[in-house]
Amino acid sequence: MTNNNLFFETLNLLRYYNIRLGKKKGQHFIVNSSLLKREIEYSELTPSDTVLEIGAGLGALTLALAEKAKRVFAIEKDQNLLSVLKDKFSSFNNIEIISGDALKLEFPPVQKIVSNIPYSISSPLTFKILSSRYEKAILTYQLEFAERLIANPGSKNYGRITVGVYYKAEAKLLETIPRTAFYPPPKVESAIIMLKPKPPPFEILNEEVFFEVVRFLFMHPNKKAKHGIKSYIKNKKNKYFKFTKMESFPEIFEKRVRNLTPEEIKEIANILIALENS
Repeated sequence: MTNNNLFFETLNLLRYYNIRLGKKKGQHFIVNSSLLKREIEYSELTPSDTVLEIGAGLGALTLALAEKAKRVFAIEKDQNLLSVLKDKFSSFNNIEIISGDALKLEFPPVQKIVSNIPYSISSPLTFKILSSRYEKAILTYQLEFAERLIANPGSKNYGRITVGVYYKAEAKLLETIPRTAFYPPPKVESAIIMLKPKPPPFEILNEEVFFEVVRFLFMHPNKKAKHGIKSYIKNKKNKYFKFTKMESFPEIFEKRVRNLTPEEIKEIANILIALENS
């Protein structure tokens, strides 16, 4: 469902600035003002909050954020859209438009992150957000990707990003969004996810190694864990150890990766760390 005012405003901006939307860019702009209102409500913005928006687009969400927050940092990569944003918010003293690639930029210090993020960079951007400092994030994703963030072990959506989110944050799917809430409508439905940082649910000996092991395991999620472990070992540059050292731990290594719980992956990582240091 669209909102006529926002829908026509979007069309007029695109025409005025002669912006042509490329399919490869995956650009979809919100044309539902009720959805914008709910995103603001979910974020629980206060007048003292500084907020980050990634992929500001035509600035509909940017404006809504600026009306509630103390300061808004809005990142946009597309030069044509930057022209719109700079013109639109030239008189606002609480909005700073940042030109650049969100994956390469250092995020400014903020309390909240509220974004309809570019779907094409959902995975790397989510990992970057998880590693940044924030109090709460309200993020719009493609529905299938959103379901991966909250999936259970053994399900088809369970994967590397699921484990990363589980370790770093509390994640909750707040609502699904129909295709018609955007222009042009994407081919799939979307969803709003809330992320809140939390203390790690378990202790790991080395966080960097843990996430590296997760990456190698989920290269082949339907194979047994031992295949991913062998790949991890072969990739080591500084130190080598034999796979036979791990034969005393057959139960976990014989499980298929998709069925491993995050706690079991932690056990695998800690075993590898201990063996490598022995």
